[in-house]
Amino acid sequence: MVIPDAASNKTFPAGTPIDDSKNKTLLFSPITTKSSTSHNRIVVSPMCMYSADNGYMNDFHLVHLGQFAYKGAGSVIIEATGVEPRGRISPHDLGLWEDGQMEPLKKVVEFIKAQGSVPGIQLAHAGRKASMGSPFAGYRLIPEDEGGWSQDVVSASDIPFDEHHPKPRALTVDDMKQVTQKWVDAAVRADKSGVEIMMIHCSHGYLLHNFLSGNSNQRTDEYGGSLENRMRYPLEVIKAVRDVWPDEKPFWVRISGSDHKNIDSFSRDDDGWDIYQGVEFSKELKKIGVDVIDCSSGGNLPDIKYPAGPCWQVPFAETIKKQVGIRTSAVGIITKGVECESILQENKADFVSVAREFLRDGAFPLTAARDLGVAVKWGNQYERADRERAIPKTK
Repeated sequence: MVIPDAASNKTFPAGTPIDDSKNKTLLFSPITTKSSTSHNRIVVSPMCMYSADNGYMNDFHLVHLGQFAYKGAGSVIIEATGVEPRGRISPHDLGLWEDGQMEPLKKVVEFIKAQGSVPGIQLAHAGRKASMGSPFAGYRLIPEDEGGWSQDVVSASDIPFDEHHPKPRALTVDDMKQVTQKWVDAAVRADKSGVEIMMIHCSHGYLLHNFLSGNSNQRTDEYGGSLENRMRYPLEVIKAVRDVWPDEKPFWVRISGSDHKNIDSFSRDDDGWDIYQGVEFSKELKKIGVDVIDCSSGGNLPDIKYPAGPCWQVPFAETIKKQVGIRTSAVGIITKGVECESILQENKADFVSVAREFLRDGAFPLTAARDLGVAVKWGNQYERADRERAIPKTK
């Protein structure tokens, strides 16, 4: 897709300070990772929309993701994208397991770039949480006669997530090698489609998290038991993808800071998954060339009471950043510009990943700028709608 110059905001993207000499914030300062520069530190988190057909993007995704780029996000990460059909959460998740899926992806990526934002993608495999319905269509097991694959769900072990999910089959070592190649092939397609940021999903109870956590991994071979063994397969996958991903492009991994077996997020869960194991895993990720750790948590155990509140997962990002010496992105009910700026100023993270607040306010960067008193650029076509809304008024 060719974006006409009249529809492009690439040279002066929305969400860029109009007078950088007056910008006293970190949030609206550029940041460079490898050859990629984001004009601000606001990242659109990957959010499943359950709106694809056979894994293919459509106009919904162009409008949904394109609005965030147009309205000022520094980076836009495309939702969890299955590396194989059975690696989707639902039959309507995105996929990148075949070449035909590249063309609609290119269309979205090119539009994001034309607005001056950096496009990324989260590659994923749902593991034992696959073949389920979307939240808005009824979160339930989807059988084969409705387009599901409930008899072909796989995980580290044959332990179901809960009574409502299918019982998975434990992957054999040969199976694992084949799945690793699926990750590699999908990454190559993403690169060819123009994606700039690669994010590997190791969180939220999906396949790679299934291996990491002793709560879901009961294997007795070299891929289970000790932390070293439980990390082995995720590291094999990530290294394989890292080897084919261009060196000049940023490489992110999303991890879980804790399975939250206990209400205290920093309590130890040595036989399951906790932040202390997350630190050790992140050290290994740094060694193999990961640039940024996106720090989320949970999703691997049912009926967990999360200690949720504003910015509640930020301590995970801070811990990884300070103990590992790697860039991090903070997540978790971050809804205000002042919260974003505080996270950065206090050196708790390098990026701020925002999810549901973008669904409530697609122009979140412009709103955040107003909160912080920063005059920022709007998209050319919308400036006449009263740019003063993004500029603080003086008495």
